Amino acid sequence: MEGRVYLVGAGPGSPDLLTLRAAELLQQADVILYDQLVPVRILDWANPQAERICVGDLPGKHAEKASQIQQRMVAAARQGKRVLRLKGGDPLVFGRGGEEIAALRAAGVPYEVVPGVTAALAAGAYLEIPLTHRHFASALAFVTGHEAPDKAEPPINWRALAQFPGTLAIYMGLCRLPQIVAALLEHGLSPDTPAAVVSRASWGDQRCVFARLADLDQARRQAGLESPAVILIGPAVGQRTPQPWSEQRPLFGQSVLVTRPRHQAAGLIRRLEQLGAIVHHWPAVAIREPEDFSELDAALDALAQGRWDWLVFTSVNGVHGLLRRLWHKGGDLRTLSKVQLAAIGPKTADALHEYHLRADLVPEQTFSSEGLAAALGPRVAGQRVLLARADRGRELLREELLRSAAEVRQVTVYRQTDDEPPSPQLLQALRQGNIRWITLTSSNIARRVLAFCDSPIRQRIRQGEIGLVAISPETGSVVRAAGLPVAAEAEVYTEEGLIAALIDCVRKHRGIPADSPKAVPTEPKVENAPKEEE
Repeated sequence: MEGRVYLVGAGPGSPDLLTLRAAELLQQADVILYDQLVPVRILDWANPQAERICVGDLPGKHAEKASQIQQRMVAAARQGKRVLRLKGGDPLVFGRGGEEIAALRAAGVPYEVVPGVTAALAAGAYLEIPLTHRHFASALAFVTGHEAPDKAEPPINWRALAQFPGTLAIYMGLCRLPQIVAALLEHGLSPDTPAAVVSRASWGDQRCVFARLADLDQARRQAGLESPAVILIGPAVGQRTPQPWSEQRPLFGQSVLVTRPRHQAAGLIRRLEQLGAIVHHWPAVAIREPEDFSELDAALDALAQGRWDWLVFTSVNGVHGLLRRLWHKGGDLRTLSKVQLAAIGPKTADALHEYHLRADLVPEQTFSSEGLAAALGPRVAGQRVLLARADRGRELLREELLRSAAEVRQVTVYRQTDDEPPSPQLLQALRQGNIRWITLTSSNIARRVLAFCDSPIRQRIRQGEIGLVAISPETGSVVRAAGLPVAAEAEVYTEEGLIAALIDCVRKHRGIPADSPKAVPTEPKVENAPKEEE
């Protein structure tokens, strides 16, 4: 197979701004060389088997690193590998893409260039700054604020830029902002020209400052804005919207820790990011297959023989675990033709739909063991019930159903195990109060999270500086039993209910009246979104 290099723009930061082609290539790549400013979240789209190299970790200075990057790209492509060179923004807008293309051409390596959303365009869109405007700006100029010291061409013509009939978008210029402002003023640009500095455009922690050109550096310093940032200068900047849509999102600027298992977290993370949150992820538990399948295999044989009247699923993981094993054993849906199916909630019922199965019973309102027991109890009198569940969990459902059923048996279809401990960086962020909210989507996850909450973290929880948001009263009770407060509890025990509880809690802390309109974007359908937890 012929190797190929792909120079790909990762966009300005928000994973939602990654192009479809970029996401496709990430999934196919064998080797990924990515810039230090590329968010780690972007790599969630990557092929799990791909070799990942952060070019910022390579030894040497910029020039030495550039040579190493080119050598690695060429060497890997010659081995027949698909090499992804992932750059922040657009690869050909101050991304040294031209130099890397020249190296690939000289080596005779085939390549492709995939554009990305550059920072200035993201700043314009997320802050509603019209970079061009029929009445104020007929042109847009991308300018570097940091020229190469060995550049052969003449330096930037600030006289011409001061007379430019449009908007200046200056990259990598924050450390030289006083000199840039002085040069533009010296060559005749009005000190009253509208200007802005936008840091981390499109991220949840996006920050900006607006000022007249003459005051821009002072305003930037007072606001504490640091790189990466883009500087925007021109009359059109003054036409900005005072309250842009991005900062009106209900979770804008809120730092949230998601603790769902790795394979279930993507939907919740994306939803929170779309609502404006800065999301951290630590999978507190992992979902794994049973160590011994003999009990599950015997239960599947009994189902095929019609020995059970009801098969009850208490989570999405239970659905996938049982039906994957059924297929592995050589069975199919005909095995379940003689049994009625019950699901703990609509998301678990949706998982059954993926296998073209329809739940015969789903609780109408309370998606918990209590709700399922109340709905199913009257239907199973004198019947045999098989519960497909995790290896650890509450006994309430079995005990309640035994009041009327002839037999109730539990079979383990998946295990919940402790995943890797949180990183030292994550624990430090919690100790310093840099994470505002922690979502808890099951009792087992709550216990695992609390086990790592040391005295400084618990003190912040007690003082309300870190809020614990629980998916149900059952999960909340684990927190209260540990002597800690629950900031919010979902009224509907689903992911959507959890998000709604978090939004209400944030609104309360911001002092927004409960009866004011809730500007919550319509939730998109997310593939493989996480569901009710057992």
